[in-house]
Amino acid sequence: MKKNVIFGFLGNVLDNRGRGKKRWARWRPTIDLCRQTDLAISRLELLYFANDEQLLCDIVNDIKILSPNTEIKPIVINIADPWDFEQVYTCLFDIAKRYSFDPDKEDYYLHITTGTHVAQICWFLLAESRYYPAKLLQTSPPVKSNKVEERIYNNEAELIANSPKGKANTIDLNLNRYDQILNRFQQYASEATELLKSGIATRNQLFNQLIAEIEQVASRSYAPMLLCGPTGAGKSFLAKQIYLLKQSNHQISGQFVEINCATLRGDSAMSTLFGHVKGAFTGANLARTGLLKSADGGLLFLDEIGELGLDEQAMLLKAIEEKQFYPFGSDKPIKSDFQLIAGTNKDLKLAISQGEFREDLYARINLWNYTLPGLAERKEDIEPNIDYELARYAKEYGLMPRFNRESRSAYLQFATSNEALWQGNFRELTASITRMATLAPQGNITIEQVEQEIKRLKQNWQGDQSNNSLIPQEIDEFDRYQLEKVIEICQESASLSEAGRKLFAVSRTKKQKSNDADRLKKYLAKFGLSWDEIKQV
Repeated sequence: MKKNVIFGFLGNVLDNRGRGKKRWARWRPTIDLCRQTDLAISRLELLYFANDEQLLCDIVNDIKILSPNTEIKPIVINIADPWDFEQVYTCLFDIAKRYSFDPDKEDYYLHITTGTHVAQICWFLLAESRYYPAKLLQTSPPVKSNKVEERIYNNEAELIANSPKGKANTIDLNLNRYDQILNRFQQYASEATELLKSGIATRNQLFNQLIAEIEQVASRSYAPMLLCGPTGAGKSFLAKQIYLLKQSNHQISGQFVEINCATLRGDSAMSTLFGHVKGAFTGANLARTGLLKSADGGLLFLDEIGELGLDEQAMLLKAIEEKQFYPFGSDKPIKSDFQLIAGTNKDLKLAISQGEFREDLYARINLWNYTLPGLAERKEDIEPNIDYELARYAKEYGLMPRFNRESRSAYLQFATSNEALWQGNFRELTASITRMATLAPQGNITIEQVEQEIKRLKQNWQGDQSNNSLIPQEIDEFDRYQLEKVIEICQESASLSEAGRKLFAVSRTKKQKSNDADRLKKYLAKFGLSWDEIKQV
């Protein structure tokens, strides 16, 4: 049998009900604990204030009369103001940290009837967070006020035996004991998970497990999250859904701010993220509020965070840890408290080893790290995502496109086959459905549209595979995407000069002399490529 151990405050009002025989005629919560026949108390951890020592002695003596086998351990507490939440919580928390709990041998209870309302709230919070592995115990006086008249009994023993006895109710904060409440919480968790998936009935078990954990973290934590995975896997979409979930939970009140770090370079990167003061650099004619300040009270999503420069990384780390930063050109800090979600398709550990990413920033944002699989790894989820894209198209364009049975079967068969590479992942699936819906007569996607789309996808992937053979394997993802676009423009152009004019259309206008062909030739040589080699593919 386990021993029952109770923590409780000495009630300097309810427990202080007079002396002499009269005290037994009145209900006293701490005394009543020891009168409960179905709750034998092995040890009573009795918290009291130093100026209540006389009351403590009286209560201890009375408990020894009622329950001589109960061990009483008085704990003097030093709280200047029992109505100050911080003082009371800190005191009870410190007791818990020092206490040697042994749940295998003892059951613990927190008596919430005595003490201030603040103390009761603190008991609840500490039990709910499991700092005290205990149940709550509430005692109450008899339903009917049956004051005992001491004069009708012959002696004090009879008076004690007939003194008022109330009830004791336990409250176990383990929701598994309360089916209705548990079902409500499970329903909420299910609704939150559906929100993160935007109602898409995904079937991939590993993905569903990942989303379920993200829902728990998003609902309970404000720590940064790192979303990894290939381009188009849905990192930006998921970040926005996490924001909507937190907003519906009233956890954040600010806005959702998103930026692709791959587009940030030089002074503009610092200015975009942290803002700048007037005159901070050439062309800074007006002061600017950066995105970190715009995200104050909200959520900031930094996609492709691996592309941030080292200076920006250092300032971002400071902003996360200290909730303040310095705008470019300013010596006055700006405060901003935001939830950060970072996204990357880059191997940040490799970037750290190459000196391109700060290890301390990685450690700060890597508390919750989730890798989103590409579409090719979730082919069972293609069908529900097709339905989602059709509904999204209808909402945007006011026309609901539909497959017939033959066309739907043909598209699904191809989309889930090994022929379908889905290199652009869900972004590519969205584009594919949009093309067919746009070309469909009266919104009916026919087998002809499906066959044309399959042909188009195969041609795109074939071209990508040909170009990929030109691209070196050991290069950064940012350089890879840039190089892919350069190769594409070169293959569309008749000459090196024509390709150069297209690629340097803006910067060439700012130069007195522009040699576009030479610039492009040097760029290709950086990756061991030549014009002739590209045109032969």
